[in-house]
Amino acid sequence: MDGVLAVVGTGRMGEAVLGGLLGAGVLTPEQVVCADPVRPRREEVHRRYGVEVTADTASAIDGADVVLVAVKPQVLGDLLRREAASFTAEQTVLSIVAGVPTSTFEAALPEGIAVVRVMPNTPAQIGAGVSALCAGRHASEADLAIAEDVFSAVGSVLRVPEEQLDAVTAISGSGPAYVFLFAEALIDAGVLLGLGRPEATELAVGTLLGSARLLAESDEGPTALKEAVTSPGGTTIAALRELERGGLRAAVFDATQASARRAGELADPA
Repeated sequence: MDGVLAVVGTGRMGEAVLGGLLGAGVLTPEQVVCADPVRPRREEVHRRYGVEVTADTASAIDGADVVLVAVKPQVLGDLLRREAASFTAEQTVLSIVAGVPTSTFEAALPEGIAVVRVMPNTPAQIGAGVSALCAGRHASEADLAIAEDVFSAVGSVLRVPEEQLDAVTAISGSGPAYVFLFAEALIDAGVLLGLGRPEATELAVGTLLGSARLLAESDEGPTALKEAVTSPGGTTIAALRELERGGLRAAVFDATQASARRAGELADPA
């Protein structure tokens, strides 16, 4: 990527993208300027990555070719009102602010500015994320290519229509938490059955990792792979019956709908 990237907000996701870009050699530290209001956080990011980090958001945005907005939805409204004049129509704005549509940025920033909305997830911290992106009204193919270059550094990328971004949030954005909750339950179940916690952890985490890799690399879908483990009258079908009886599938449907609904409620950051 050519030019300068401004990262506004160096929380978990902002740092994940920053680290991925530098680690992959997509950018050098000299091409990055970050903005964060918390002094210890600024010092930590500078020490870890060697990039310029400032408390002056306007100066970070000014002169940047690409601006990655990685703040919480609750503070975005104030940020846009305070710093709107720092943006220019020549910039590409990449937003990973959950639930906030591109139209919110377009209404607050200079006319014609290109906005690309992206929903990454936390496995981006280890380069294994999945990000979905969509274009605002003024984003060109070149702007989308920039977004894909940025987020390909921390995992895989796909394009979706903006009306599907709340659903993406519910599946992949919030999805790691579902997996971690299931892993925690599986570990505790192993302890209940008499395994030591270290052994239960190794078995559960290894099983989740191997199963996910098998699903990703196999030509078969999850139904066929599940059936391959499930012998007639065996242990697995007995366990699956209890999971269905406990409402696992319905709980997943309800949870993802709740997540998508909450993403929609975040659409107005003011």
